[in-house]
Amino acid sequence: MEPQEHALRIEQSPSLPQGDEERFNGYGVMGLTFESGHVLGLRRFTAASIGPPYTSVWHRDPEGLWTFYADVPPLQSCSRYFGSAISRAVECPIAIEWPAPRRLTVRVAELEWECELAQTPATRALNLMARAMPDALWQNGKVLSMMASMAGPALGAGKLGMHGEAPNRQHFIANPMIVWAIPWSEARLGGESFGPVGPLPEQAHLGDFWIPQRGLFAIGRAFFEPFDAARHSALTSCD
Repeated sequence: MEPQEHALRIEQSPSLPQGDEERFNGYGVMGLTFESGHVLGLRRFTAASIGPPYTSVWHRDPEGLWTFYADVPPLQSCSRYFGSAISRAVECPIAIEWPAPRRLTVRVAELEWECELAQTPATRALNLMARAMPDALWQNGKVLSMMASMAGPALGAGKLGMHGEAPNRQHFIANPMIVWAIPWSEARLGGESFGPVGPLPEQAHLGDFWIPQRGLFAIGRAFFEPFDAARHSALTSCD
């Protein structure tokens, strides 16, 4: 299926993976870097164990400051896990559209973002391997580390982190089960273009989650250690 069809199917029939952790299922852009130093990410979780479905857009500016936009309060979104590493958490509407089966557009505040998705020999090979992998292995840290060490160079994405510790100190597991490359994207903030996509001089990361040096879109799920105010960091302020 095309990514648009996968996304629409998940929207129409949302479901949570089993487990006792804080769980999420959906799709998004794992990360996308621009030669100008801007970085973007998208999370559209159609099912979330901590609250309603939500959408979040991540933006890092060339100075290295992160803003997380979400259409739900910070404690019910990605800021719950990454808040200590970001400068701003903004609650506002976010619009996602699919004008074509492999074209995605996102609008949030003054940010307009469009990208094209594509299969490559590397994504096809990784998707075949993922499809054949038993579900239990998707929770095995050693297996995920081995997968990440293979997938990162194969995709030209640099280092990938499929499990580890988020900035707020919760342990996480990420399962990108179907992936596409993003060979082209155009983004503007307040009318100013981010310029062409391309790797950063130094790969960005948020805790043990590494931003791919090549844009990747994924259908997948995520698991986080339940938030404990006594052990985990508090959120940043919300605009």
